[in-house]
Amino acid sequence: MQRQLSFWQATRRFTVSQITHYLKELIDTDATLRDVWVEGEVSNYSSSAAGHMYFSLKDGEALLPCVMWRSQARKLSFIPSDGDHVLAHGYISVYTAGGRYQFYVDAIQPIGLGLLSVELEQLKARLAAEGIFDQARKRPIPPFPSRIGVVTSPFGAAIRDIIRVLGRRFPLAEVILSPTLVQGQEAPSQIVAAMELLNDYGQVDLIILARGGGSFEELMAFNDERVARAVASSAIPVICGVGHEIDYTLADMAADLRAPTPSAAAEMAVPDKEELLRRMRTYRLRLTGAMQAKLEEARRRLEREKRTLAISSPQMRINLLKQRVDELSTRLKSLLESKLEMKRMQVQTQQERLSALSPWAVLKRGYAVVSFPGGPTITSVTQVQTGDHIEIRVSDGQFGGVVEETTPPQEVADAC
Repeated sequence: MQRQLSFWQATRRFTVSQITHYLKELIDTDATLRDVWVEGEVSNYSSSAAGHMYFSLKDGEALLPCVMWRSQARKLSFIPSDGDHVLAHGYISVYTAGGRYQFYVDAIQPIGLGLLSVELEQLKARLAAEGIFDQARKRPIPPFPSRIGVVTSPFGAAIRDIIRVLGRRFPLAEVILSPTLVQGQEAPSQIVAAMELLNDYGQVDLIILARGGGSFEELMAFNDERVARAVASSAIPVICGVGHEIDYTLADMAADLRAPTPSAAAEMAVPDKEELLRRMRTYRLRLTGAMQAKLEEARRRLEREKRTLAISSPQMRINLLKQRVDELSTRLKSLLESKLEMKRMQVQTQQERLSALSPWAVLKRGYAVVSFPGGPTITSVTQVQTGDHIEIRVSDGQFGGVVEETTPPQEVADAC
């Protein structure tokens, strides 16, 4: 009872407003809290219809409510979102109506990957304004490239995938590697140099710029302004296949054709030989059928003319009609022979193209197939050892041999 009386007899009492304003005054007069930088992760972001921004900054232990008024928010070069790691400037004060302290932000900037993303978006907008990504400046990919330049690492999976796909789909295409780093500080300048080397060489029909998947930072070389400009200014059409399906770099946007992966870039670069063979077989059948139909129609017309002559009684008319038939027969024969010769030449051309796709045609150009006696084909120096017996098949036969020396792949690459 005595405690209750002392409680009601207390002389120093405060209202909620008084306490709140007292705390606000304490915070507002603290010089440290009037000019402060705070680093944290954005969460609970929202914006009002008036343009004010509300969010929180958090770390592993605490949460700081934040507000940014429209007058400051409209000056931002980017809009923060939940999960962004940022550095914000402003002052701490008390929001008396809500009875809580909060951070009044007047400037905010991303840091880490967030900053890279913002800078990348700004660069993308600048290059787009220059027309680097315009669809109108992109060139068609040649349908039957005989030489394909590849700009990638000589040691990565990308070059192996590209060679495998090109060999399967269109073995007539020759691959010329222009090696480069594909990540790291030196990668952009090396990629540009590799592109320029192929352009100066001038003997390739198409360039594939490629690397396998990686993180955002690992793919940054392909977001470099120098690389994007080199791709756009290439005199030779460029297919860019960088990363995976979800990766989309500035080099992809500047290229004449974008592929989701290196393997897909190789698929898009050449036709499928099996499809070409199927089409040629179809054309041959259509051509044969068309010639047979023409001959049958000619025979029917000739029979009709014969029947017409048979029912004509005046001898003079008969003679005239016979003469006309002879003339028509001569003209028809000449026309058919001309058409048959033309069709025969077309068939011969198709057969020659078909023969060019044969592996034996490749051997006639000086290539050879090396295998173990009665065994599998040798495709790598790592399959043989000194002293192994081998068989070498050329265009007109085969002969045997013994391996006297092997050269490691690295030394071959260095020599090239």
